[in-house]
Amino acid sequence: MRTLAIRNLVGTAAASYLSALSFGYVIGFSSPALPLMQLAKEPMYKNQDAASWFGSVFTLGAMFGCPASGWLVDRVGRKLTLLVTSLPFLLGWLTISFGETLNVLYFGRILTGFSSGMACVVSPLYIAETSTKELRGMLGSGVQLFVTIGIFMVYTMGLVVSWRGLAFIGAVIPLVATLFTLPAPETPRYLLNSNQKSEALRSLLWLRGTSAVAEEECRDMEENTDIDEKVSWSEFRRPELFRPLVVSVMIMLFQQLSGINAVMFYSVSICQSAGFSYASGLAAVMIAAVQVVGTVVACFLMDRAGRRYLLIIAGLGMALSCFVLGGYYHTAGLSTRLPESPTSALVSSSSSDLSWLALASLIGYTTSFALGWGPIPMLLMSEIFPARARGTASAVASLANWMFAFIVTKEFASLQSLFGMGGTFVFFGACCFVAVAYVYHCVPETKGKSLEDIELYFLGRAIRGI
Repeated sequence: MRTLAIRNLVGTAAASYLSALSFGYVIGFSSPALPLMQLAKEPMYKNQDAASWFGSVFTLGAMFGCPASGWLVDRVGRKLTLLVTSLPFLLGWLTISFGETLNVLYFGRILTGFSSGMACVVSPLYIAETSTKELRGMLGSGVQLFVTIGIFMVYTMGLVVSWRGLAFIGAVIPLVATLFTLPAPETPRYLLNSNQKSEALRSLLWLRGTSAVAEEECRDMEENTDIDEKVSWSEFRRPELFRPLVVSVMIMLFQQLSGINAVMFYSVSICQSAGFSYASGLAAVMIAAVQVVGTVVACFLMDRAGRRYLLIIAGLGMALSCFVLGGYYHTAGLSTRLPESPTSALVSSSSSDLSWLALASLIGYTTSFALGWGPIPMLLMSEIFPARARGTASAVASLANWMFAFIVTKEFASLQSLFGMGGTFVFFGACCFVAVAYVYHCVPETKGKSLEDIELYFLGRAIRGI
């Protein structure tokens, strides 16, 4: 590819990356903000229940944002949906920054959650439909990379900036995203599906740099595109749509059953158990930095090692780390009851000799997740669905992800009461092993394949009845 075309492609991806950055900023905001919001004269002073609701209510907004985005990407296009995604982000952050009452703060949090759900659908989809098959893995992994950068950014700034200042900074990101999105093209596949061939060719020429490459790719897309064919819900019973939907939803399920939310929730406590005297905020920054570095490595490995290989290796690494964490809790004789807050002490004096093991397993888990089960579920979701069903199916898979996250987080306390901390991490490790087995037997490799080739793979399996 020409240098100009690569620059255009990366610039186009930046529009999606900034939405992902806002998404990560939303996820990470509650960690540094909530302790500050519970200080004297602040809205949540001595109100742990309000703080809990503020931290989790954004998931409700995200559950509505996913289907909204799925509807918009098929009706008004991928680019316009990206632009629309910035508006609730902007309004939500401004509402939080200037809000005085709990209800106003909750409403702002729900708005940012709504946009986060939209970003989960449109960001990977836009990149998948504008990238080349050679760069799709690396550019697609960039979505998760910018999510982790958003988390790292808000954790770091939270050490020195007030919670209202953090919210105001959050409002700046969607404005910058809008500036990057305005000059970006609509995706060629959406334009072809909308019977706009000349516009699709113009978009491809801008993205690929040469008319020969653009025309050849356009012909390949046309052979697999029926502009009169629209997807209905009943068609998802057909194997060529049902099979990739099951694969995507199962990958989302296993991502949540890996225990990522629980591990990140207790990361500060485990770091404290390892003998660190730093403030809890610095411990959170360290874990966020590990995620960023791991995801950077994943971006460069994605189109070399392949999706299946990284999922398998990462799943095994996460399973081993969970087993080690479970053994650490059991051997060190730590409390089997859920602490009142993430920063509550979890250790006894007998754990000091094994504290290095807790820290090593936490870093190993976070790194493994960042290499595979962090970036790949969203990337795979954007690759395996036919173009005509990609928006709707991606919305269903993203909605399933948010639902699974809510259920696993809600039931974590029940698991911990039933099995103890050690047993809970062993359970998560076992789920990681089951995930590896599922990937090995059921998930196809998409590395180096065009989106049309992937669609034909599932269609071929449906025809052969396998």
